Amino acid sequence: MALRPSIPAAIPTVIEDTRWKQVLDRDAAAGFVYGVQSTGIFCRPSCPSRRPNRTQVRFFDTTAEAAAAGFRACKRCRPTERLHDRFAEPVSRAAAYLAAHSDETVTLDELARITRTSPFSLQKNFKRILGVTPKEFAAAKKLERLRKHLPQGRVTDATYEAGFSSPSRMYQAAEALGMTPGEAGRGAHGLTIRFTTSECSLGRVLVAATDKGICSIAFGDSPYQLEIDLRARFPHGEIVSTEDDPLLTQGVRFVLAQLRSASHELDLPLDLRATVFQQRVWKALREIPRGETRTYAEVAKSMGQPTATRAVARACATNPVAVAIPCHRVIGSDGKLTGYRWGVERKKRLLEMEGKF
Repeated sequence: MALRPSIPAAIPTVIEDTRWKQVLDRDAAAGFVYGVQSTGIFCRPSCPSRRPNRTQVRFFDTTAEAAAAGFRACKRCRPTERLHDRFAEPVSRAAAYLAAHSDETVTLDELARITRTSPFSLQKNFKRILGVTPKEFAAAKKLERLRKHLPQGRVTDATYEAGFSSPSRMYQAAEALGMTPGEAGRGAHGLTIRFTTSECSLGRVLVAATDKGICSIAFGDSPYQLEIDLRARFPHGEIVSTEDDPLLTQGVRFVLAQLRSASHELDLPLDLRATVFQQRVWKALREIPRGETRTYAEVAKSMGQPTATRAVARACATNPVAVAIPCHRVIGSDGKLTGYRWGVERKKRLLEMEGKF
């Protein structure tokens, strides 16, 4: 298996996934709005109207952004009318400040001073209302800035234009681009990615490949959303849907076999853009026997780096090929399942299938 440089979890996608869950839960405390492209209307997450198709939804930090994008306010939930949440205004100011200063490093203490709240209250209510922490929100805005500047010039120039203090910091964050920064700077032109989707016991599965091997195995509820996520990872690549590709067919068969009781060894080429550390973590994950689990600390210790627990967790979260690299077999030190890129419920079901629970 040949592994080569860079992939992880896209922070903007994490934010959107969190917000979509708040919409499904009709979370009255959420402070953003969402627009429905098929109707041209924007709503609060708590709107009593029927939930739209996820593919038709766009999220906005403010009602002004939604209106500027051409959406009109819903007459049922009245999103332009002020809610009586005393933390809504300081959280909104904090988000606006982070967006306006995405090229700077803004501390929580600085945000608290600007909004005249305590750091603890701001952190707690920012997460409650927007669904993400100030740090995650700032990282998403900085990555948006990086995406904007990469096509315009060299990677080094884009690094500092986006507000990163060094190329190494940028490369850590650029994992969220779904490709190496160099490829993004070139627009990923010439990169062709073939994909197919199939039904499975965990919903839908997408398998994608380049000419060098499988580059993505992802679970989801909708084939359309899976395709959208793939295109977001490779925005300038040529994405081709096909039902008649031998490598993709083998990939789907491998996944379906993994979802049955019998173990099935992966014997397919992988094309994974990864750092050296990610390669080491993913190799360690593949050595965890079916039906067993390890904690993040145990994986770090097995690699000879016992202090790298957080880095191991980050590498697990950036795994682009579900089940081929079994990151679902890694759990928290307290035995809890913690997060999973394709949903904790799927992680639980995978472990149940493998006889762990």
